[in-house]
Amino acid sequence: RIANVHLLFGDGMQGYAKGAPYAAIIAAAGGEAVPQQWTEQLAVGGRIVAPVQTADGRQSLVVIDKLTHGLQQTFLEAVHFVPLKSGIA
Repeated sequence: RIANVHLLFGDGMQGYAKGAPYAAIIAAAGGEAVPQQWTEQLAVGGRIVAPVQTADGRQSLVVIDKLTHGLQQTFLEAVHFVPLKSGIA
């Protein structure tokens, strides 16, 4: 067991508010955008790494850093992840 790693079964689009704030959120599925709940549950100074759908229908890996004055997004490279769907656990 690793003390600060927990596996949960549920709707990942909702995040997990009980454990927030998080220093990092890493997604293995992507949607049209990173769910707002994830950025709300991220600590200032924290980072999200997730695939998101681009305007052309493809996916790109995005890094979102939560700064004291807002969010900073950096798009990296094209990727292919499974879709992130709400209501399916």
